[in-house]
Amino acid sequence: MKDLISLHDLTAEEVMGLLELGLKLKDENKKGIPHKLLAGKTLGMIFTKSSTRTRVSFEVGMTQLGGYPLFLSSNDIQLGRGETIHDTAKVLERYLDGIMIRTYAHSDVVELAEEANIPVINALTDLLHPCQVLADLMTAYEHKGRLEGLKFAYIGDGNNMAHSIMYGCAKAGLDCAVATPAQYQCDAEVAENAKEDFKAGKGQLLITQDPAEAIKDADIVYTDTWVSMGQESEKAQKIKVFGDYQVNKELFAKAKSDAIFMHCLPAYRGFEVTEDVIDGPQSVIFDEAENRLHAQKAVMATLMAD
Repeated sequence: MKDLISLHDLTAEEVMGLLELGLKLKDENKKGIPHKLLAGKTLGMIFTKSSTRTRVSFEVGMTQLGGYPLFLSSNDIQLGRGETIHDTAKVLERYLDGIMIRTYAHSDVVELAEEANIPVINALTDLLHPCQVLADLMTAYEHKGRLEGLKFAYIGDGNNMAHSIMYGCAKAGLDCAVATPAQYQCDAEVAENAKEDFKAGKGQLLITQDPAEAIKDADIVYTDTWVSMGQESEKAQKIKVFGDYQVNKELFAKAKSDAIFMHCLPAYRGFEVTEDVIDGPQSVIFDEAENRLHAQKAVMATLMAD
């Protein structure tokens, strides 16, 4: 691994290695065992798209690893505006040991990784969210004791979460069912890549427009906001289209009786999910949020440690 841009780029062994390291680092953290694997290292954190969980988890994670996190907002850096991505990459690689970027255009992250001679971590683009799915898979393993053979159901928008969930499930051996409205299906190229990943793995992929079909006998039920950052103008239209895709008590009951509920947050209760599900006893959303810290530490340590 030189970078983490997409889980599609990784082997199954690399994905499982990250999960195992994340669980190990979490266990050490809970026991008070220091793991200063990145002492003396600096991570530049580029944010053109804000986030509570991403900033806090990467800053705390880098600190726990003994390194220094440097926050760079869109006001601090001229990425793709006054300065080319090439020039930005060449400057930052002289100062930093790694770059984390959370932005809109996936192509910006790809170009940054191509130009920089230091590791680049995709902390979210409009196309993919690999760090979140590593945390999700960690959480599923903790609650279910295994990953291979589980069924992961995603209900909602065919967005960056749906894309990375398909890739992650394929690499980790889970079955995956994705239900989206016809108007908001997953990116066609990503779907084709995911199908190829599943052919090479042990799980099966179902892409459907029927939420009931997707959620049937699921071990893990997942949804995400219908209106991602930057899509606010589509809110009224999406609320109309996604009415049947709300994860409510009736739909959730079609999953296995011991199914867990996940959401990457922030959540909009009463829209994509009802309070009785997200605040219910089978919801693991805060375990999931916590695991962003440890999954990302595994990524940083793998990419940046000597």
